[in-house]
Amino acid sequence: MIELLWRDVSSSRIVAEAYDPETETIYVRFPSGVEWRYEGCPPDIWEAFSRDGQSRGAFIHEVLNYKSHGRHG
Repeated sequence: MIELLWRDVSSSRIVAEAYDPETETIYVRFPSGVEWRYEGCPPDIWEAFSRDGQSRGAFIHEVLNYKSHGRHG
């Protein structure tokens, strides 16, 4: 299993995010500590999601929830 490089996020919806370019998977950690994965996310989706000023909650709702996803860990 790959070691994810989590980075803290200043967002009301999530507290950390990570990306695995090998599997094109975005990982998010919610304030409760629960982690989710969103598969089928090429680098352009990751760049849009992690861009400064991007609402993580809105992006999850509008884009990532339509990807294959589930609880991580």
